[in-house]
Amino acid sequence: MADQSLPHLILDPTANEPPTRDNPTHPSALPAAKSVKTHPTKLNSTENASIYFVGTATTILEWEGIRLMTDPNFLHAGDHVHLGPGVTGTRKTNPALDLHELPRIDVVLLSHYHADHFDQEVESSLRRSLPIITTPHAKSHLSEKADGEAFTSVYDLDTFQSMFVDITLGAKDSQANVSQKGPKSAAMKVTAMPGKHVPPGILGTLNDFLGAVPPTNGWMLELGYLPSSNDDSFQCTYRIYISGDTLLVDELKTIPERYAGQNIDLMLIHLGGTSIPGPNAPLLMVTMDAKQGVELLRLINPDLTIPIHYDDYDVFQSPLSDFIKEIEQAGLSEKVVYLDRQDRYSFEVKDYQSSLMIRA
Repeated sequence: MADQSLPHLILDPTANEPPTRDNPTHPSALPAAKSVKTHPTKLNSTENASIYFVGTATTILEWEGIRLMTDPNFLHAGDHVHLGPGVTGTRKTNPALDLHELPRIDVVLLSHYHADHFDQEVESSLRRSLPIITTPHAKSHLSEKADGEAFTSVYDLDTFQSMFVDITLGAKDSQANVSQKGPKSAAMKVTAMPGKHVPPGILGTLNDFLGAVPPTNGWMLELGYLPSSNDDSFQCTYRIYISGDTLLVDELKTIPERYAGQNIDLMLIHLGGTSIPGPNAPLLMVTMDAKQGVELLRLINPDLTIPIHYDDYDVFQSPLSDFIKEIEQAGLSEKVVYLDRQDRYSFEVKDYQSSLMIRA
């Protein structure tokens, strides 16, 4: 099916607006990484993109001059988040940097409207014009606030809906306008992937009725080039799957079917075995534990996997050590890179000419 009707968001890396509205000064770059990781088996590549791990599910992708931030959560150890009726989580770790130490951020990719992914300080402080791509449920909360508190540039994508993010230097209006299609260069195609935060069956049906746990998206983020006004000309040269907070549900089987024959270069997998209502009564698991994570790795079969969302809150019951053990037992160690907070993973996104050669 042609992509002619997809919306386009224009981002201009030269528009140096602060990411928060209550701190007009901001640094020009992220703090130096404690450690820089690269692909464990592919050598001699030219790394021109990177993912910086802040903590929880918060990462910052840097490529072609833009910064895309996922699921911003900047609370500190001892802070609390509300996760549903009668459910509270306590943070155990500190983020790699504070919210007001962020450099320019161009767009936020928000998997769902949960406080461990979009905390109360983030919601209060972020600049209202900062573009956010998220679920329809989250958009309804973010864009319908009263008294000037509404976020003004929120895009919602339901399962398998897509949009383009165009990277244009010197764009006249860079913040969250649907563009008139014209010659483009670097671009990202963002597609919502399925996910279930609550097990299917009676509990899932009850949650749909009560709305206790919000609906969640995974994402397929395709980096590449859009050289003409025709969306079908998009050339993807690097593909990142972000699982979002999901269990290993049947809907995920549609992902490898949909992308059959197309390489998935990297998977950011949300783990933790999040169990509610709390650590003293872990009655219901709502994110993948280590065993489910390994099964998802086998299902998606990415070139490389980076686990995130694994130890930051007391409701996370499956630590990273469980996943490492399962990966080693499965003989998949060369398919995984582990990041601590303030670590960076650097990788190569091939350029436009290379993408033409790949397509040919």
